[in-house]
Amino acid sequence: NQVRLVADSSCDLLTLSGTDFVSVPLTIRTETEEFRDDATLDVDEMVRALRDTNGRSYSACPNVADWEEAFGERGDVIAFTITSGLSGSYGVACAAKESCEEHDPSRQVFDSLSAGPEIALLIEKAAAELRAGADFDAVCNVLKSYQSQTHLLFALESMHNLAQNGRISKLTAAVAGILGIRAVGQASAEGTLEMLGKCRGARRTLEFLLLEMERLGYRGGRVRIGHCQNEMLAQELCSELLHLFPQADIKSYPLRGLCSYYAERGGLMLGFEA
Repeated sequence: NQVRLVADSSCDLLTLSGTDFVSVPLTIRTETEEFRDDATLDVDEMVRALRDTNGRSYSACPNVADWEEAFGERGDVIAFTITSGLSGSYGVACAAKESCEEHDPSRQVFDSLSAGPEIALLIEKAAAELRAGADFDAVCNVLKSYQSQTHLLFALESMHNLAQNGRISKLTAAVAGILGIRAVGQASAEGTLEMLGKCRGARRTLEFLLLEMERLGYRGGRVRIGHCQNEMLAQELCSELLHLFPQADIKSYPLRGLCSYYAERGGLMLGFEA
């Protein structure tokens, strides 16, 4: 029985080879523009436009119809959403699940309590289990235990958008920008953004991230590093990790729209297994 994997676009994946996978776009909005986080989005253009925006900006989650369409009429579906601590996406996906279940009962929606690269790890895990022949219930059980072994860290060079959508004060964002301070944080167990420290300069930021990974139990598992216009820092982190753990499966890639909205220019997000 075919199982479809579905996720909102905070996962940064548009397709997944060898897997029935559908991405459901979130939207980033300002008072004058709208950016739909799908395959046609020019992420660099969006990042530039948002930097020049002094009015409010915010993200909007997919609606019930978007999720229903992604789930399809028949067949089993495992869906993943950005943390319910940042978005209503999980609640809407659950509403779509309930309306779909009149047709077909096998729908499971996971609140990732995270975003970006950590969701990518969950999706990759589900895909690997399915390819190995696991059935729907087995995959859901594996994911529940696997989710407790994955983590998300982030390092932000700019907090302009977080200030524009009211998540932090404009003064905090401005001071950090002037002093060249990067905020390093994690997705907490409750799925909120939790600040861990402030670092000045790229070198110090990398050292802090590596120490946090070690503290959270990283021992050479898979790592996914998403960056917003900062391939150099992402590659440097890859190199450092491969030096410490030569066998590790580590990939870096540019973030898509929703995660670039939160990470902003220069930002990194990394998901890893502990």
